[in-house]
Amino acid sequence: MSISFTHLRSFHAVATTGGFTRAARMLNIGQPTVTTQIKELEAGYGVELFLRQGRQIALTEAGQALTELTGRIMQLREEAHELLAGHGALQVGHLKVAAVGPFHATAMIAAFRQRNPGIEISIAFGNSEQTLARLTGLEADVAVLARQVDDPRVHAQPYSTHPVVVFVNADHPWFGRASVTLAELEGQPFILREQGSSTRLAFEHAMAAAGLTIRQELEIGSREGVWKAVELGMGISVVADFEFVPHPRLSPIPIEGGAVRTEYRIATLRDRARTPKLRAFLDAAMKTRPD
Repeated sequence: MSISFTHLRSFHAVATTGGFTRAARMLNIGQPTVTTQIKELEAGYGVELFLRQGRQIALTEAGQALTELTGRIMQLREEAHELLAGHGALQVGHLKVAAVGPFHATAMIAAFRQRNPGIEISIAFGNSEQTLARLTGLEADVAVLARQVDDPRVHAQPYSTHPVVVFVNADHPWFGRASVTLAELEGQPFILREQGSSTRLAFEHAMAAAGLTIRQELEIGSREGVWKAVELGMGISVVADFEFVPHPRLSPIPIEGGAVRTEYRIATLRDRARTPKLRAFLDAAMKTRPD
């Protein structure tokens, strides 16, 4: 069988939407056409791409591997369209950003949009682990991370470094203190973000390097949840200094010697780093670096 783009496009639509009806609707074609093209792919190569049980489908191992390839094909098709439609001038297109939070990412997007108003932009937030997964899974074009990246597929440009501070509520005996030592944090009840949080990871590494242990009182999977728990006196927590939002019942306390730090980076897939859209974003973003 000679594989065609239409077969791959239909397969990718089913794989990413999770259903034949949704795929047909997205492609604006009839569902029988999508079903036929998938059956032709499977029969032509003697492989099963989907497990079917009633109306439920799931990707097989071969289907998962093919989805990674078709994701790259669809991305390249989009980039070819952007190049030809805009004649290299970035007049059209869609930039998908994944970020660990709005603080730096919003400034980067504003700077890029000012130069390239014709580009549509969407942004998804998550912890560093989730953000990196969106990049490598082709769900995002660029990622704003707060951690080092040890992945040969990824090019990461250093952006900024920030100290991590402790914050406590107004009833805590440390409220209003000028600083604390790393050793003083041992034994304190901590409210921490979920595994994958860059601030948590930096804090854990610093404590372990100093031979200290962390008393985890509670784990909460959202920044807002952590802040509310600290406000209610359930424990104390840590946050990058620039992310601390002034609050009448919360006080940030620097850790002496800047013992805990987060390092922000702008990451792209290495084989896409030199595309016009991503070069333009990186150039605009780097001009927003804090002094």
